[in-house]
Amino acid sequence: MEFELDRDRYELRRSGRAVKLERMPMELLILLVAKKGHLVTRLEIIECLWGNEVFIDSEHGINTAVRKLRQALRDDPEKPRFVETVTGKGYRFVAQATEVDEAAAAAEVPKIVRARNGRSPEPAVVVTGIEEAEPDNIVQAAPVLPAQESSRHRSLVLVAVGSLVALGLIAIAISWVRFDWSERFFNRSAQLKIESLAVIPLENFSGDPGQDYFADGMTDELITMLAKNSTLRIISRTSVMQYKGVHRPVRDIAKELGVDGILEGSVARSGNTVHMTLQLIHAPTDTHIWADSYDRDRETEVSLPLDAARTIAARLKKLSGLAGPRIQVNPEAHDAYLRGMYLWDVGDTEGSGGYFKKAVALQPDYALGWSGLSNYYGQKGMQEGPDQQASFAQGESAAIKALQLDDSLAEAHYARAGMYWVFSWNWAQADMESARAVELSPDLAEAHHVRSYVLTVLNRMDEALAEQKRSTDLDQFTQPWGLARALIRQHQFDAAAEDLQMRLHVNPNDGDLYEMLAQAYRCKGMEKEAAQALQKQQLATGREAFAAAMKHAFEHGGYKAVLELQLNDLKTQAAKKYVPPLQFAFIYARLGRKEETLQFLEQAYRAHSPHLTFVQHEPDFDFLHSDDRYRAIVRQVGLPPAY
Repeated sequence: MEFELDRDRYELRRSGRAVKLERMPMELLILLVAKKGHLVTRLEIIECLWGNEVFIDSEHGINTAVRKLRQALRDDPEKPRFVETVTGKGYRFVAQATEVDEAAAAAEVPKIVRARNGRSPEPAVVVTGIEEAEPDNIVQAAPVLPAQESSRHRSLVLVAVGSLVALGLIAIAISWVRFDWSERFFNRSAQLKIESLAVIPLENFSGDPGQDYFADGMTDELITMLAKNSTLRIISRTSVMQYKGVHRPVRDIAKELGVDGILEGSVARSGNTVHMTLQLIHAPTDTHIWADSYDRDRETEVSLPLDAARTIAARLKKLSGLAGPRIQVNPEAHDAYLRGMYLWDVGDTEGSGGYFKKAVALQPDYALGWSGLSNYYGQKGMQEGPDQQASFAQGESAAIKALQLDDSLAEAHYARAGMYWVFSWNWAQADMESARAVELSPDLAEAHHVRSYVLTVLNRMDEALAEQKRSTDLDQFTQPWGLARALIRQHQFDAAAEDLQMRLHVNPNDGDLYEMLAQAYRCKGMEKEAAQALQKQQLATGREAFAAAMKHAFEHGGYKAVLELQLNDLKTQAAKKYVPPLQFAFIYARLGRKEETLQFLEQAYRAHSPHLTFVQHEPDFDFLHSDDRYRAIVRQVGLPPAY
């Protein structure tokens, strides 16, 4: 297998195809290859890769760069074919390296500097080594570093001049420690303001894909602890999970998420030990401003996210001073909770419920486990059906238990608010609990989403829309249709359609988005566009034949024929399984059939349908607002009148 290092293009290639390699490991590779098998000390690496710009954990920084370089080269540190560790000294490049243009081989480190700054084209370096035929992560070539960085990299020339410089660097290192210059450099780095932060999903370095849930869980808890223990704006877990395993430039990720800070790292769990490494980056300048590593055993691993979050918040002078967990969490219960959250996030509701039950069985005073269990039962109840009320009752019991154990837990308060909304229909208490959840955790997207629902029920529509906008800002991915639904309930159909069209560019196969777009178009009177959106919804859900039937129905009978087709489809489904009566009410309302609409709304009330609580703000039912039977339903549900 042959690798090619093109210093002019700042690119590593394998068989002519670019291999993903970040800036620090790329600079390390260039330095090692340029030294042609000679030892490169750790001090030289520090000076080359970081200079004197910023105080970092050098052990962590070097180890991370070496590890990522070995990953790119698929090198084994135990049996190195490329990068060999010289214990206590540094590293050397042991593979054969050949210059394509031998006439350019005289200048080593200065050439690297010139090439890296894009000021002088240099020949590529070919690195050969035998390797298994495995697929690479192929990406776009990394860009050449900007010219304004050249002043720092000129210092690399000095690395090669001899022992005098080496002795000088040693003296600098000694004085760094003796006079605590590190703090001065950190203070300078602190001038790089970070007001918002995204935690990129931690990489699983356990060597076991079965530990992915643990890496994701620790990411989630780190985000939660940062949100609770700092005044930073923290991006939600679901928004950052799209970057899991995706190695892209930090500036690009930060720009897409609208943050100025990126926290990245890894976690490895083996036997009874857990090791976590983290590094904080000021994204606009791509500057590392802090790094550290943590080691725990299984008994104390639960404290890792809180310890790291407080350290980061204190470094950035953004510490909120909130308290941490009130109890010592059982490691097995914590592990079960992490597994439950992992399955919840991938849509396996039943699987997650089993682990939440296990978590509270292992530790009955685990408040977070009870809040997870409440959400599980609440989700089951929202699907409606014969077991709906039993599920809601269990969800309410779990939420009450979570609050009794820890009333400072935002997750417990929004779970309780949800139960007041969907089960008890107690709007005053739902208002109070949802407000408390948002107060305790302002960056918890789910809390803002639940509060938006509660405020809609209370006819506080401007506040409801503001809460949903906040939820969507924090989390663009869990419910991408959330803002459009809120806009439709505000009768802002143009804004809803515009938002949905934008999101469909990102998620072109999301059936829920097409269904919502069809509603926005229908409310605007754009029946052809509404029918087309419904066809795309059916295609996205794998019902090609039904999509074709819709197209045929519209061509021969207009939008009314499409609605009749949907009605017949619901009747067919109802003959085989339970179909919530509210679904029939919507279709009959769109057909303008008042009597059937009211009949099914009354059935929805008897079934205690949670979605009936929005009946006053669904545009499909606007034509009923003056009807006495409709108003009786509103009174029976206990809604404050909006007509």
